[in-house]
Amino acid sequence: MPAALSKAKVDAREKELKIPNEQKAAICREKGGKVTIENAPIRSNELKRGEALVRLIYSGVCHTDLHAILGDWPIDAKMPLIGGHEGAGVVVALGEGADEFVKKGDRVGIKWIADSCLKCDFCRRGHEPNCPDAQCSGYTWDGTFQQYAVASARHLSHIPDGLDLESASPLLCAGVTVYRAVKEAKLLPGNDVVIIGSGGGLGHLAVQYASNAGARVIGIDTGSEKEKLSIQLGCEKFIDFQKEKDLVQAVKEASSDGHGPHAAIVAASSPKAYEQALDYLRPRGTLVVVGLPVTDIKANVFWTVFKSLNIVGSYVGNRQDAQEALDIAARGKVKAIYKTLGLSDLPQVYDDMHHGKIAGRIVLDLDK
Repeated sequence: MPAALSKAKVDAREKELKIPNEQKAAICREKGGKVTIENAPIRSNELKRGEALVRLIYSGVCHTDLHAILGDWPIDAKMPLIGGHEGAGVVVALGEGADEFVKKGDRVGIKWIADSCLKCDFCRRGHEPNCPDAQCSGYTWDGTFQQYAVASARHLSHIPDGLDLESASPLLCAGVTVYRAVKEAKLLPGNDVVIIGSGGGLGHLAVQYASNAGARVIGIDTGSEKEKLSIQLGCEKFIDFQKEKDLVQAVKEASSDGHGPHAAIVAASSPKAYEQALDYLRPRGTLVVVGLPVTDIKANVFWTVFKSLNIVGSYVGNRQDAQEALDIAARGKVKAIYKTLGLSDLPQVYDDMHHGKIAGRIVLDLDK
């Protein structure tokens, strides 16, 4: 057993390759409907070319999963739907040609991008999320809230031996997403970056990836618990947005030279957070758009031009980003903070998420 494994022993379920006839799955049958835990068939004998069957053991829960069943976005999710896109498990069966990418027994992760053509201009340049034919796990393709998931083998991520499946799970969306956002910020070592939502599910990982890249991190969030976590994970300074009367000035003063940070990564979903960031960024600074507000954000065109600001949308990472993000975690540089519950708890998790009661990330043990 690799010495770097974070658990005392490997989960025995990683060695079980026998496929049963039925599985447990969390299914939503109509937009805005309830999620129910049901017995569902397993497609072990129906694998198409290039597909793999993954015995999922853990799955993270993302706010996107709630948006999908509520129909909050302008693109409708498939119904009925098995949600989830942070799945970690083991390959147990292969369709024809899938062994070019994975083997039985491989420890793998299923991400938001379930598949793409790999032939178009976007895919060739490493922008698979922007592929016109991209499929999304737990949205247009049944996802990871099930014990056995069919996946496109070419888009599975290999989980390093030094990272246990439970800890890897939240990195497959939250981790990869903010790791890409740090790249989009184009930070140099020593640059100042603000992470808005630094104590949250996305933000606490962004703090670590940015610190690992050599940036000087300023965290923005609220509450003593999130302040403690933000500082613990790498923030050099922390600003409580509910206590600070002039947040824009406070951020400028917190930057190394008083001219404002080089970049701001918004891992929160408040329109005000975006508008304030455009005010405190230094000239030629970069605003990285990650969190998704329900309403539009406003940008003052004059000051955006006058300060030569960059506004960059950052979706999710590509296949290489995922491997890099997992490798950094396997080397102990990044650690997800999460709470583990059972698949049967998912309806309550959604309710708590809807009412803003979730702190950090939630990981589901799919056998409970």
